[in-house]
Formats: sequence, structure tokens, C-alpha cells
Amino acid sequence: MGQTLMSCVFYAYCNTLCAHCNCITRKFVPLQKIIRMKAKIAVAADHAGFYMKEFIFSTLEKEGYEVRNFGTFSDNSVDYPDFAHTLAQAVSAGEYDYGFLFCGSGNGVNMTANKHKNVRSALCWESEIARLARAHNNANVCAIPARFISANETASIVTAFLNTSFEGGRHEQRVQKIC
Repeated sequence: MGQTLMSCVFYAYCNTLCAHCNCITRKFVPLQKIIRMKAKIAVAADHAGFYMKEFIFSTLEKEGYEVRNFGTFSDNSVDYPDFAHTLAQAVSAGEYDYGFLFCGSGNGVNMTANKHKNVRSALCWESEIARLARAHNNANVCAIPARFISANETASIVTAFLNTSFEGGRHEQRVQKIC
């Protein structure tokens, strides 16, 4: 006779601030939705950002992040919007916490990602810009100019982006006006 495995789900109260009237609501939610050890991350690139994306993808996987690679899967010439739209749709839908986009200058993928609701993509070429994008703008996508920065600089940008929390406060009102 086979064994039956029992599954236990623990619940906790979670207070959330209503965006419309600023009231606090209390929800009873599964604890695993509150406590997640590592963020879910999406990565994508065009041909110019392919090698940098692959480097970051493997680095994040080694660090224990759940990472999805949205392509491209070679350095053959492709159109960046095809990959930026796919990643941005996944972040917009809440399937991933953060996204990292790579192209030659970072501009094309950044502009494309920002067309999507709930996506706040920031063009980051140094770690301080990435830190400020998270802290002040609550950015959830980081666009990186792969042709202009080194792998070490890119790793520093990704680390700063992932290790910085949104400060809220005076910045919250400004972020709400972005819509």
C-alpha cells in the first residue's frame, strides 16, 4: 500500500493599504505568499544583449533565484520588442517580481517595457542609478545597455537593484501618478 503525504498550509493575517482610500484592510492569506526567500525574476535580451543576459541568467540561478529566460537564445539578429514585450507582460501580470532587459543601448527595451501597465522600467548604467530606481521609483524592470558596460558592472547593477527596497513615503505619491 502506498503512503499518503499530508500537506499543511499555514495562514497569517496580512495588512494592506488600499490604493484608493488609504484604509488598511486585513486579509487571511497563506503564509508562503508572505514569506518568499528569493524573488522570481525574468530576463530577456536582443542579439546585442544576448551574452550579458546569459551571464546574469546563470549568475542568478546559481544564487538560488527562480529565473525564467524569455530569450533570445543566440546572438543572431532579432527585433528587441519581441522579447521586451513578452517579459513586460509577465511582470505586468505579476508572474515575476522583477525583470532584467538587455540590448545594445538599453533604450529600446526600456521604452518597450514601459508601454505595459504596472511596469516601471529604468535604464540603469551604474549601480547607484539602479539603487535609486528601486528606492525612489519602485522600478520592477531594469534595462541594461550591454554594449556600454562590463560584466562586473552589470553584476553590480543587478545586485543593487535586487537588494534595494522601495522607500515609499514621499515617493509613493509620485509613483502613483505614473499610471
